[in-house]
Amino acid sequence: MAGRSRFLVTGGAGYVGSHVVAALCDAGHDVVVFDNLRTGHRESVPEGVRFIEGDLADRALVDAVLADGPWDGVLHFAALSLVGESMQHPFLYMEANAGLGFALVDACIRHGVKRFVFSSTAALFGQTEDALITEDTPIVPGSPYGESKHMVERALLWADRIHGLRSACLRYFNAAGADPGGRIGEDHRPETHLIPLVIDAALGRRGALHLFGDDYPTPDGTCIRDYIHVSDLAQAHLAALDVIRDRSVVYNVGTGTGHSNMEVIRSVERVTGRQVPWLPAPRRPGDPARLVADAARLRAETSWIPRFVTLDEIVETAYRWRLAHPDGYRTGTGASRTPIMAETVRA
Repeated sequence: MAGRSRFLVTGGAGYVGSHVVAALCDAGHDVVVFDNLRTGHRESVPEGVRFIEGDLADRALVDAVLADGPWDGVLHFAALSLVGESMQHPFLYMEANAGLGFALVDACIRHGVKRFVFSSTAALFGQTEDALITEDTPIVPGSPYGESKHMVERALLWADRIHGLRSACLRYFNAAGADPGGRIGEDHRPETHLIPLVIDAALGRRGALHLFGDDYPTPDGTCIRDYIHVSDLAQAHLAALDVIRDRSVVYNVGTGTGHSNMEVIRSVERVTGRQVPWLPAPRRPGDPARLVADAARLRAETSWIPRFVTLDEIVETAYRWRLAHPDGYRTGTGASRTPIMAETVRA
């Protein structure tokens, strides 16, 4: 992106959001992070970045923040994101993701925001026979989580047609890894992502890993997923911001290569030099057998090219982060990185 711009990032203290904030700052932009810190970490926000602790449900606060413009764009990551939890509490996800997403889009329109980047998901697609999922693959969400994200995508389509709000819906596949420089990484509580769980099992920080389903129609019986390094994912957001100066877009963001759960275990064993204890477990509701991206459209329409192309490279960055931060942001260098402009804002 040419020139210095000012962006609001909701959920910018979370895993993917914090890596996008770092990429925006590295590119010389001004960033304001808005996060309720339920799953995010204030320590992940770079020094010098203004931090506002708040919830999207506080409509007056959201209006007050957006009124403090002008904004060159809003990047929206704040959401609930657990497929299994959404199968137990579907309307919680509809309200938190779709309802509050609608309200944020409406507020952006009222305050004259022209560009909006939305953190969407490959969970839109559910079960599919397609070897590679394109942006035109039929959308059949396999969970309320995926459904809630699709609802926001539809809202953004109408926001463009009626109000001219240009948007990019980025359909993530499996974000993984950590900042190559070790500044930030993955710290969910509880952790639900496969790669950090496998690393912890290898390090003896947890018991045997449970693999959910070993009877899928895949070569080794375990689910196949497309793992995209979180820093490559962050760069896709910057690329999309350039495109939506003129038009709205929908992009898959992945590598085009699928790896099974068992292949993830073998990769962690290679990188760490340790054996991973594991046990088979029943399938989880809402989990498709295979989700692998065709990201040709993103590559063709932008300059985006993933830097981390092998699973071992991705795992290695996650492993280095875990060794340096055995308790996440509670220990290691991350715990000392308190933002110098953090604040709590009242409407």
